[in-house]
Amino acid sequence: MIKSKHKTLVLSSLGVALFFTGAFVGRRLEVAKITVPMVQSAQQLLGLNFKPAQLDTALAELTDLRNSYGRLRTAKIGNDVPPALMFNPLPVGFTFEREKEKFKPSSLNKVELPANREDLAFYSVRELAELLKAKKISSVELTQFFLERLKKYNPKLQCVTSFTEELAMQQAKQADAEIKAGKYKGLLHGIPFGVKDLLSTRGYKTTWGAVPFKDQAIEEDATVVVRLREAGAVLVAKMTLGELAMGDVWYGGKTRTPWDIARGSSGSSAGSASAVAAGLLPFAIGTETLGSIVSPSTACGTTGLRPTYGRVSRHGAMALSWSMDKIGPIARTVEDCAIVFNAIYGPDGKDQSVYDAPFNYDAKRNLKKLRIGYLKTDFERDYPTKAQDQATLAALRKAGHELIPIELPKMPVNDLVMTISVEGATAFDEITRNGKVDLMVNQDKNAWPNTFRSARFIPAVEYLQAQRVRYQLIQEMHKMMHQVDVYVSPAFASSNLVITNLTGHPCVVVPNGFNSRNLPTTITFIGKLFGEAELLAFAKEYQDGTDFHKKHPSLNF
Repeated sequence: MIKSKHKTLVLSSLGVALFFTGAFVGRRLEVAKITVPMVQSAQQLLGLNFKPAQLDTALAELTDLRNSYGRLRTAKIGNDVPPALMFNPLPVGFTFEREKEKFKPSSLNKVELPANREDLAFYSVRELAELLKAKKISSVELTQFFLERLKKYNPKLQCVTSFTEELAMQQAKQADAEIKAGKYKGLLHGIPFGVKDLLSTRGYKTTWGAVPFKDQAIEEDATVVVRLREAGAVLVAKMTLGELAMGDVWYGGKTRTPWDIARGSSGSSAGSASAVAAGLLPFAIGTETLGSIVSPSTACGTTGLRPTYGRVSRHGAMALSWSMDKIGPIARTVEDCAIVFNAIYGPDGKDQSVYDAPFNYDAKRNLKKLRIGYLKTDFERDYPTKAQDQATLAALRKAGHELIPIELPKMPVNDLVMTISVEGATAFDEITRNGKVDLMVNQDKNAWPNTFRSARFIPAVEYLQAQRVRYQLIQEMHKMMHQVDVYVSPAFASSNLVITNLTGHPCVVVPNGFNSRNLPTTITFIGKLFGEAELLAFAKEYQDGTDFHKKHPSLNF
């Protein structure tokens, strides 16, 4: 019940801040009596200015609220428990296709084993699938090949948290037996892969890249792991991620890009991108909340797909932000991403945020009918990769596409990033309060420990107001997308990365050149919500006209 306007504002805005007015003694909080001067200090922190008499009226209920916080904290809430409030990425009036069609990959000319066996390291999933199906190589041979490469280069790249060798050999032998018996499951049958170590795997540790969880075992396979196993793929390793899905520093060190091991691979899907770029895996699974597929794919020169929010089940995945986390593949080619996505998308009856929408990929889709946009103002700015991006636009025009100039909504999108802070602080509230967050490697002002503590002072009212602005952003993006089917954006020189992660739009990141230090650069293509089929087909056409994805690091280290 709302008893008074001012009182309600005080309760909702000051409650969190007031809990921290006590002093910690060990792990026990010595709680001071709430007084008017105390509340006056708290409201200054939150930018409020209620009168002393109004604050005095609220003291009893503020005390009751603080007591409620203590009682609620006795509840056992695992990271796998989502909030009752669910994010809805669908704009008003939005509809998606209902009819599911057959997956239609491109056809290949006859694929042969290379004269130099080491060249297999950089074959695409599509090419390796042809070799396996034709029995020119076995899954056991291929699995051993990639395991050996992982073991050889991992000490320098630091891209693996756990090898799953025993499981991998079992799965590879099973794949070979099935293929021999004519029970071919499809393009992933017998293909080795890795998963970011925030996806649970039965029988192996799931460390989340952080010291407080480095010995954690979750005896359940994540839905993505299950679906890839059902497709016949072979899990060979758990890949590094920055601590609790931020950056490239984890409890065991810093994951490196194989293009320059003096540099980190960026994050947080650090190990997945590094291993694929170095030819240690044909593909790996990554996740993105705010750039964690796009950024390491740029640092490592890989191709990545960040699907629409609500496309892939996150069951068995570490939760950082329930309203922004997304799971997608990192691979050599756009079509490899399509092949993997085709195996992992769709409802599983466990993650209630997943929509039942088809993925009707056709490599021969008529792309001339697609309306292609580009962020004109952003491309015209001065930024480090402008030359490479301008070359991309020129290539698209040369291919016969008219590029329609569009502009992103002008809204305070950077202020909405508090969404991750609040939801992340909630997901890891227990280790923040019990002090285990202090065990994490990164402890600077931009690291999770400080963010989790700071987020405790974000009022619930401000968080929900931010979500209302986010709702408006979704509607504005929907209006903009009426003009185009796909649009092109600089990877980082715009607000696109922030906006589309907030709205849930799908993104494909593709290599588009090299900078003056011979490090990879990328371009991003954005599609409509649940429009991965058109998006991937268009990105594939661009990639087929380039050879940047075929270049690979020398690995002379």
